[in-house]
Amino acid sequence: MSFIERFTDSVGQFFEKHPNSVQLTLTAVAASALTATSIMSYQSSQRRSRARSLKDELKEAEERHIIDLTPVGTVNQGSHYNLPPIIFDDKLIEEQLSKNTALLGEEGARKVRESFVVVVGAGGVGSWAALMLMRSGVQRIRIIDFDQVTLSSLNRHAVATLEDVGTPKVRCIKNHFKEIAPFVQVEDCIDLLNADNVDELLGGNPDYVVDAIDNINTKIDLIKYCYDKKLQVISSMGAGAKADPSRIQIADISETFEDPLARAVRRKLKKMGILHGVPVAYSTEKPHHVKLLPLEEEKIEDRDEFSALPDFRARILPVLGTIPSMFGMAIATYIILRLAEYPDFNPLPIKLRDGLYIRMHRELMIRETKSFNEKICPLDARDVGYIFEEMWHGKSVISGPDDKLALTRWIKTEPLSHFNTICLTRTEANIHDKLPDSTNLEDFYGQEIYSRIVKRLDDERRIQNVWNNVL
Repeated sequence: MSFIERFTDSVGQFFEKHPNSVQLTLTAVAASALTATSIMSYQSSQRRSRARSLKDELKEAEERHIIDLTPVGTVNQGSHYNLPPIIFDDKLIEEQLSKNTALLGEEGARKVRESFVVVVGAGGVGSWAALMLMRSGVQRIRIIDFDQVTLSSLNRHAVATLEDVGTPKVRCIKNHFKEIAPFVQVEDCIDLLNADNVDELLGGNPDYVVDAIDNINTKIDLIKYCYDKKLQVISSMGAGAKADPSRIQIADISETFEDPLARAVRRKLKKMGILHGVPVAYSTEKPHHVKLLPLEEEKIEDRDEFSALPDFRARILPVLGTIPSMFGMAIATYIILRLAEYPDFNPLPIKLRDGLYIRMHRELMIRETKSFNEKICPLDARDVGYIFEEMWHGKSVISGPDDKLALTRWIKTEPLSHFNTICLTRTEANIHDKLPDSTNLEDFYGQEIYSRIVKRLDDERRIQNVWNNVL
C-alpha cells in the first residue's frame, strides 16, 4: 500500500472515531477565516472611501477661489461666490487671543485691542514686529515701506514666500495677515517717509510708532519728528553682522554701547538736543570680522544705480535671518506690555557687566566685615548682578544713576539677603550703615523713598515665593 493510501485511510478512521471534535474544529477555523476576511474587507473599504474623499477635497480646493474676508471677518460682498457670511465674532476673537489675555489681564488685553500702531519699514525687523502685534490683537496697524520683496529677503522676512518676490512688502504683509487675523485692520502704505508726507503717514494719533528703517538720515528724521510731536516711538538699531541672540536688549538710546549704528544715532540726536527718552532695540555684540558686502567690479563706477534710492547705501551688511526677527519680536513685546500697562515692566538698561558685579561683590564682603562683623557673605557675584540690575536697575534708590554705587543692608539688624539689600551710592551707603539701629527709616528717608524700597523688597519676596512653589 502506498503512502498516500495509508494516510487517507488513517484520516478516515480518525474522522469515524471523533466526528464531534472534527466538526467543532472545522467550524472554528471557518468562523475565524470569515471574521478576518470581513475585517480586512471593511478596512479596505474604509481606505478607499478616505482616498476618494481626499481626492474630492483636493479637486474642490483647486476649483475654489480663496474667500475674500473684510477686516471684521465677514465674506466680502464683492465676492462672486454665493456663500453665507462667515462671522468672526467677539467669542472667536477672545478665544484666539486667550493666551495673551491670561497674561495681560482682561483690562490690559482690551487696551491692546483698542490700540493703533504705525510700523515704518517692512523688512526683517519691521515685518516681525508687525506680525506679532497683529497676532496679539492690535486693532489697527499701518505699515509703511517703499520696497519690494526680493529673493535675498526671504531669509528674514516674517511672511513673504517665493510667490511674493517682486511685490511690495507692505502689500505682501497685508495679504498674509488676512489669513491669520482678519479682524485686525491693516493699512499698507507703499511710500518712502520724508518731510513732505510725514504728517500724513504718521497721522491719526498712533499709540506707538516703530522705527525699522535702514537709512540713518531717515531714521533720525523719524525719531526727531516723534520726539517733537510727543509720539511714543521705539527704534531698531543694527541687526546686521550680529549673531549672538543673548546680547539683544532694549534700553534708552543714552544707555546703549558697542553698537555702531546706535552710537551714530546717539551722536546725531545729541546735536538736536535729544539726550534720552528714545527706547531702542540693539545688540551689545561687538562687530569684529564681518564687513560690508563688496560690489562687483563692473558695478563700482555706477554704484548709485544699485542703491534702492538716492543716498541709500548700495553696499549692505550680511544678515543672519534669525537676528532681525528677534529684534522685531522684542520691539513688539515692549509695545504690547507698555500698551497693556503691564506691572513692573522695566527693561534692564545694560547687561553682561561681570567685572562690575565682581567688584561690587568684593566691596559688599568688605562692608559686611567692617560694619556688621560678618565673616561670610551669603550672596555671590551672580546674586549681586541680579540685585543690582533686576531689582534696582543699576541706580541708587535715593539719587538715581551714579558711577560709584554700592550694595548694603536695608535693615541693619537683619541678615543680608535678596529681601534686605538696597543699592545706594558709596557715600549714601556709608551714612546708612552708621545710622543707629533704632532709627525710624521712614522718618529719615521720607515716605516716598521708604515706600519705594519696601514695595520692591516685598515684590521680590512674592516673586521668589511664586517660583519656589512652581519649581
